[in-house]
Amino acid sequence: MSGLDNRNHEPLVEFRDVSFAINGGHPIIDRLDLEVTRGETLVLLGQSGCGKTTTLRLVNRLLTPTAGQVKVEGKATTDWDAIRLRRRTGYVIQEAGLFPHFTVSENVGIVPSLENWDQNKIAGRVSELLLLVGLEPNRFADRYPRELSGGQRQRVGVARALAADPPLLLMDEPFGALDPLTRASLQKEFAELKSRLEKTVIFVTHDVREALMLGSRIALMDAGKIVLLETPGGFIKSADERVRAYLETLSEPPAVAGRIDRCV
Repeated sequence: MSGLDNRNHEPLVEFRDVSFAINGGHPIIDRLDLEVTRGETLVLLGQSGCGKTTTLRLVNRLLTPTAGQVKVEGKATTDWDAIRLRRRTGYVIQEAGLFPHFTVSENVGIVPSLENWDQNKIAGRVSELLLLVGLEPNRFADRYPRELSGGQRQRVGVARALAADPPLLLMDEPFGALDPLTRASLQKEFAELKSRLEKTVIFVTHDVREALMLGSRIALMDAGKIVLLETPGGFIKSADERVRAYLETLSEPPAVAGRIDRCV
């Protein structure tokens, strides 16, 4: 196996016996051990309050562990300069989190600007990414977030997260606030996009259909722990009662079964 192949099978993100609590209270994350391999999309699935978003925020050092160690690219997050780590990590949240007083172009180009890219290079990158996420630059680059639909804002959020070509994307229920049709459309588009970009993605959701559609692996969380870590195919075959409860919420099992057939 070549050196490149070996590198691609190394973890990009590692949790080593990680716990997190606030002011000595009950652990929100409880002795978490997890590796996220380069190029995979790991979905953190679970109910509200299970620790999904806290886990995500430990990766880009918005939070630091109470105990244990989180590593990104082989280095503990506490050893990273926090700003440098965040610029190496694309971050997409609900409602995109765009700066309302910046145009679409300025929002997408903010990290390259902070990295002192040449203005012509930034303009080219912005146009490239807007096309990538399905927004015509001539129509959208000079608009403000208030002039966009919810789905368009999310597309801009994804473009902004990709702008400086980070190796890692963190996505916290990015489609959760959208209407069902827009959400389904963006899920499909993102599934196609991530296969082309070959990024490592950690994706938070409480929607099992989304998890099955987008995940290389699914980590089911409960009370700050991972109670099941499986491929979509393994997840749907699991006898775990918590998994069965999620699968019972699906209203179109044949469509899911088709997705699983491609994963097994």
